[in-house]
Amino acid sequence: MNATDLRPHLLAFASYPDLPETLALAGTIALAPHRRGPWRAPVAGLAARDLDAVLLTYFPAAAPLRPLLHIWREQAEAEARAGMDEFDELVALLLAHRTSDAPDSRWLAHAIATASMADNHLWQDLGLPSRVELNALMQSRFTALKTKNAGDMKWKKFFYRQLCEQAEVLICKSPSCAACCDYSLCFGPEI
Repeated sequence: MNATDLRPHLLAFASYPDLPETLALAGTIALAPHRRGPWRAPVAGLAARDLDAVLLTYFPAAAPLRPLLHIWREQAEAEARAGMDEFDELVALLLAHRTSDAPDSRWLAHAIATASMADNHLWQDLGLPSRVELNALMQSRFTALKTKNAGDMKWKKFFYRQLCEQAEVLICKSPSCAACCDYSLCFGPEI
């Protein structure tokens, strides 16, 4: 089974296939073979029992996919761990701003951080239909971050800006985003 086939199967096995959370987890899991290194895990940073809990909670009928997903997880775990500090910092940022302490908020933080390690817009790397679903997910699960992103900056850029601010690293070329020559890269349309 290839990755293009896996997402529809996961959604067919889902209890609530239309929820942004379900769509994001299904997309992150299905796109695993398209990511590099340790990010090829279905959801990086989750142990086998956590992956099983994700499947049981969101995709209860997905038992036939479990062996394949664990193979992907084990292969990714065997990869070099370069970039894990960045990943861990992003997970910590998301967890610090989660709206609920429910276990699935932790899984979603790991899924978002995993997708953030890929190359496209975050909504694309989460396998979401559009940025609308990503914004809905951020609003419901990471409300404080959604509120901080009042200017609707592209999410990956926003996350890294938050991490740089925490580390007191100046990343803007101008004193305000509105005056920056890269404004359209951070706030422009995502197509």
